[in-house]
Amino acid sequence: MSIMKIKLHWQILIALIIAIIYGLFLTDYTHLVTWMGDLFLRALKMIIVPLILTSIISGVTSIGDAQNLGRLGLKTITYYVTTSLFAIITGLFLVNLFQPGVGADLGLKKDVPELAAASGDIWEIIFRMVPTNIFEALVSFDILAIIFFSILFGFFITRLESNQKNFLTNLFNAGFEVMMKLTHFIIRFTPLGILGIVVGVVADQRENLGAVLGSLSKYFVTVLLGLIIHSTITLPLIIRSIGKVNPWKHFQAMTTPLLTAFSTRSSSATLPLTIDAIESNAGVSNKISSFVLPLGATINMDGTALYECVAAMFIAQAYGIEMSVVQQALIVFTALLASIGAAGIPMAGLVMISVILTAVGLPLEGVGLILAVDPFLDMCRTTVNVFSDSCGTVTIAKTEGETLKV
Repeated sequence: MSIMKIKLHWQILIALIIAIIYGLFLTDYTHLVTWMGDLFLRALKMIIVPLILTSIISGVTSIGDAQNLGRLGLKTITYYVTTSLFAIITGLFLVNLFQPGVGADLGLKKDVPELAAASGDIWEIIFRMVPTNIFEALVSFDILAIIFFSILFGFFITRLESNQKNFLTNLFNAGFEVMMKLTHFIIRFTPLGILGIVVGVVADQRENLGAVLGSLSKYFVTVLLGLIIHSTITLPLIIRSIGKVNPWKHFQAMTTPLLTAFSTRSSSATLPLTIDAIESNAGVSNKISSFVLPLGATINMDGTALYECVAAMFIAQAYGIEMSVVQQALIVFTALLASIGAAGIPMAGLVMISVILTAVGLPLEGVGLILAVDPFLDMCRTTVNVFSDSCGTVTIAKTEGETLKV
């Protein structure tokens, strides 16, 4: 049987298994395959900005008037804020229950000076939504600013006279179709790209496997358990009760982007595959997916929010700092805002944790406590982020009266 006849998600799974074995036992030869991962990520990054720009503008123009856009936007933001809060509260409950930081080995602590420079004020995240120069935002990959501009641009296209409106609508619809065809082409190389990415990650983290089984094991299990609860109980309950969607069928429809999210650790890089799967496999219309998914890839970080909450509490426990109810509430609020501001790139959550630590007065160098196990947890929380985006998309699509395949 030809390898090309095997379903893509099975190809990715086979590539993952091969990559783990390769990374563990052929460390000296990782350079032979890691270039494929670098090339694949570059190809995905190449299409993200034009895909987001064309998809959102196309989606907004198809939504139509301000009333429809406002209704869809309100549903989207409500879903994203609600699920992120559920995730954070789940993490807060588990970290208080298991107390993973009590007795943690502080010898693992490292200085992470670059995080101090990255710890921006929360208001900077809000102001960053409005770009002073959209071309600079496009070049610098400022997704939040690009999304804000695209929504405004698409909305005001609908306010033009019919001939101008039709011309621009057709132009951006055509642009989006071109980007989706390019996406389908890049998707074909996903197994090879993931092979190269995971081999590098496994080889780099080989020496830290002992840390997972040592003093960080309780922290590792706490985060992982929280992510599992959120993705297998909370999100399925939402799409079953509100969206009337079969959770298992939806999970099957999303297998390829979920495996890709796990491997790349980037919800933004996975966005092209998520859009393709949600439209082709789940049956969501482009009108809904092109608006909800790019927004979700930027501001909906359930897994990251849960991780940030647990990590902050773990660091406090490890340093023997008692956190009051008010301080824990501040962690919840800051984790929500920080997860919205986190970029959809590998280890963005680790950078944003510095915002939370600064907000509640915890030592910034405490981030060094969790570095050893962060890469694997980054894979898991990114997968949850992408799954939550997809759950929100099908839920909103159903509330808009669409008939889905799931």
